[in-house]
Amino acid sequence: MTSVMWFKRDLRVEDHPALARAAAYGDVIPLFVFEPDYWTQPDVSGRQFAFVRESVEALAAACAALGAPLVIRVGRVVDVLADIRTQVPFDALISHEETGSGWTYARDKDVATWCAANAVRWEELAQSGVVRRLNGRDGWAKRRNAFLRAGQEATPERISGPALDNDAVPDLTAPDHCPDRQAGGRDNGLTLLDSFLMQRGQTYRRDMSSPVTGEGACSRLSPYLAFGCLSGREVAQATAERQREVQGTRAGWGGSLKSFQARLAWRDHFMQKLEDEPALEHRCLHSAYEGLRPKIPDAARLAAWEKGETGMPFVDACMRYLAATGWMNFRMRSMLMAVASYHLWLDWRVTGLHLARQFTDFEPGIHWPQVQMQSGTTGMNTVRIYNPVKQGRDQDPTGAFTRRWCPELAEVPDAHLQNPWTWDGAGTLLGRAYPEPIADVAEAARVARERVWAVRRGNAFRAEAVRVIDKHASRKDSAGHFVNDRAPKRKAGVSPARDNRQMGFDF
Repeated sequence: MTSVMWFKRDLRVEDHPALARAAAYGDVIPLFVFEPDYWTQPDVSGRQFAFVRESVEALAAACAALGAPLVIRVGRVVDVLADIRTQVPFDALISHEETGSGWTYARDKDVATWCAANAVRWEELAQSGVVRRLNGRDGWAKRRNAFLRAGQEATPERISGPALDNDAVPDLTAPDHCPDRQAGGRDNGLTLLDSFLMQRGQTYRRDMSSPVTGEGACSRLSPYLAFGCLSGREVAQATAERQREVQGTRAGWGGSLKSFQARLAWRDHFMQKLEDEPALEHRCLHSAYEGLRPKIPDAARLAAWEKGETGMPFVDACMRYLAATGWMNFRMRSMLMAVASYHLWLDWRVTGLHLARQFTDFEPGIHWPQVQMQSGTTGMNTVRIYNPVKQGRDQDPTGAFTRRWCPELAEVPDAHLQNPWTWDGAGTLLGRAYPEPIADVAEAARVARERVWAVRRGNAFRAEAVRVIDKHASRKDSAGHFVNDRAPKRKAGVSPARDNRQMGFDF
């Protein structure tokens, strides 16, 4: 039997259940499709396209080494499948499940319709702890952990299949200047995993909150996980092995690796939210928040935030850093979103799209639940309004990061760096070399807090909040471990976790 192995967000051949299934059936046509319509969507960007293209090149080399060249096509998936079937009749389409955007969901529905009409069996296999068609969170954590602890899928020693022509791949996105973007491909991911587990990760727990120290102390594996160059299972198991090696030492490894494992678990937990409720990409998780912020955002405020020209130095430095690198540590991702939603009072759907394009590691299942959480629209999370002045002082105490990315502030004394409007020399700087702040930090936060809490005091708020918590909130036992995520609150030793985990899970 001949089957098509359709690669999506799983750009590897190792620990690949779908590839193993296809190889077991007989001849395999490994396929990756660059979809022009996808690359015009408002949540994707050139930095992501470049990373994927590099990763597909690495995947092609891996498939060739196994004996079956990767078929690379450009177009709609159903059209590509139809064209291949005119050349090589195939009986099955094999792929991994994908928790993607509304666009990819609609695309998959079209593929399912085509398969049914052409008597092609489509098998979708799990590649993470996310569970499709989940009936409730009872037992979810147990199922997730069992998958992550199961043996990795063996890579086929050899795959065989017919040779087909490849399409030339054009540039499918607009130019995107990101000079310090991470390069795609499995080898780059493995190098980072090794250096994190053996060297850089020792201070992960202590150093991950600051953009200064987080750049080196964080694993930087997020884009390789997002596009499947590495599997979550192999990363979790490699980390567990390293935990056993360092057990009993006092060098900081134990706490750091425990924190890293927790983030891998939270990654699946948040992706499960989008899997269970795809509409949260477009609608507030709690409907009472619809209309809270203007649907059409203030254009000047939005542009200033996007360009890193808000007049809030640490915010601007972080946004400029993100634009140049495609990456940002977790706490600063949260701050950027919170400032946009609270201080600037911009709708999360618009600002969330901008950040999605900026992140090389954009993962819809993590991004949209986190965007809503940092905007206070879930109905189950504590309202957290970051003070960007305090964050700058705490996370960039020497001011080196802020001055590097906002060189206009080079002459501002340390004591006034994060709030230059308090400096005696502000008149020579603000509104000239550097913008005046577009919002009063303290007053904007006060007003935003009052508006959000006014919604929470509404009569209809509580009933829907209970539904959201019941469906989406995690549960932890007294030891802080995941338990059945929909366990009743009254159960001894179990309470709903607040899910106030930081945005992006950039690791």
